[in-house]
Amino acid sequence: MGYWILKVILTPILRALFRVRVEGAEHLPRRGPAILASNHLSFCDSIFLPLVLRRRVTFVAKAEYFEKAKTAWFFRAVGQIPIKRGGGSASQRALDSAKEVLDQGGLFGIYPEGTRSPDGRLYKGHTGVARLALATGAPVHAVAMIGTREAQPIGQVKPNFFSPITVRISPPIDIEHVKGTAVEGDPTVLRRITDDIMFELSMMSGQEYVDRYAKRGEAVDAPERTVLQPAFAGRYTPSAA
Repeated sequence: MGYWILKVILTPILRALFRVRVEGAEHLPRRGPAILASNHLSFCDSIFLPLVLRRRVTFVAKAEYFEKAKTAWFFRAVGQIPIKRGGGSASQRALDSAKEVLDQGGLFGIYPEGTRSPDGRLYKGHTGVARLALATGAPVHAVAMIGTREAQPIGQVKPNFFSPITVRISPPIDIEHVKGTAVEGDPTVLRRITDDIMFELSMMSGQEYVDRYAKRGEAVDAPERTVLQPAFAGRYTPSAA
């Protein structure tokens, strides 16, 4: 109930304060499960994506948000799933909860990078999104958030109103050629699927790709530009942006 109340209240306010554009919403199923794999540039990513969709979206949110009074009420109200950093059993519990959302026919949003980009580039994805896709059979849609970093930079409380924001959604990403050969937990297969998703995100968002995991709070020294290639050359075509 809290989710829809907040959505009804915030949608007209945010649309009045920001120039929001949506591309590709027609690619999402009207019903049934789907995984929304998004880049992560700003705290407000988790606000603008639900804003532009008619269906409810459930995200994983870091546990620290549930420990702070000023943010705990919001994340509890919208039914987000807490996850502790560091992986292990906490990460597995979050993935199990995500699987329940998908098994019930819901939309689940996930940030494969695991944290906000420290410098606006796209970082290597963690393989939880691939595990979910294989375990549930739910289609995966890449979601490129564009302009949210400028609308609310990391560390800035007050957003920059009237900033242009684009939410770009891909058709389902083709991973069928992987599923047929997948062995449960095979790290090579999980990495290939995840890299395909990150390739799509890079193409859609225009972000430079960095082949290492993001570290919260510090920008990695700029390496030579890495061009991420799809794992299965010739059998994967990125959707038009």
